[in-house]
Amino acid sequence: MKWTVGKVTITRIVEITSTGGTRFILPQAGSEEIRALPWLVPVFATAEGRLKMTVHALVVETPTERIIVDTGVGNGKQDRNVPSWNELDGPFLDTLTDAGYPPERIDRVICTHLHVDHVGWNTRKVEHRWVPTFDNARYVFARSEFDYWAANSLSREQTAVWADSIAPVVTAGRADLVASDAQLCDEITLIPTPGHTPGHVAVHIHSDGEEALLIGDVAHHPCQMAQPDWSSVVDYDPQQAAATRRELFARFADTATLVIGGHFEGGFVQRDGDGFRFVT
Repeated sequence: MKWTVGKVTITRIVEITSTGGTRFILPQAGSEEIRALPWLVPVFATAEGRLKMTVHALVVETPTERIIVDTGVGNGKQDRNVPSWNELDGPFLDTLTDAGYPPERIDRVICTHLHVDHVGWNTRKVEHRWVPTFDNARYVFARSEFDYWAANSLSREQTAVWADSIAPVVTAGRADLVASDAQLCDEITLIPTPGHTPGHVAVHIHSDGEEALLIGDVAHHPCQMAQPDWSSVVDYDPQQAAATRRELFARFADTATLVIGGHFEGGFVQRDGDGFRFVT
């Protein structure tokens, strides 16, 4: 899927798709509650109220550079808590290349946060060691997010994620640690959105009077735009995450901003009066 925001294009590169089985992520999003939000069907949920979700990357092409926002799970990774994410062997790089974005043509990688399913393709294994996948790119991490995980990667999974998907980027000298509100280029500015993780950021795109908001895991599913108090079980601070959702969506409530999350199945969501609608 591809969208245009002024002079910027955004292309979604899907790595994994799933339907249902997501109550462990959003326990309040039961089938009855989802069926009460009919605008979610059929793009974001089934008629039975089962959630549709993906793991994907977003390629943002500005007039001056090509950027990937979040990089999925990655191939060949180990010690992931989700069994199917271990030793994944998918066609992500082929899909990316077929879309016109071979890895060597990427100029910048932005990670909204440093969870396992947003940093995996930061690296790939070459001759038994992990090296940056996008070897001509700079990798942008919010400093507060980076510093937190540098000091708190204590679980088996997060230790593995740090070792195979973050540390190799730093060792290669490709990492840029920036403020959570940094302006990265004329069209792209970061917005601090803490809660899901301590240093989570959203990516605000503005070009020729049009706007888009790439929200990472501020919301795992569009139902949280209608019900911002529904927090994920993997949120670092559920109350802060809910407050961030309310503040962020209120900030853009009166604009035509297109909103896409790190796991939204169908595409963008746009406010429509008191509700929301899917935007093709």
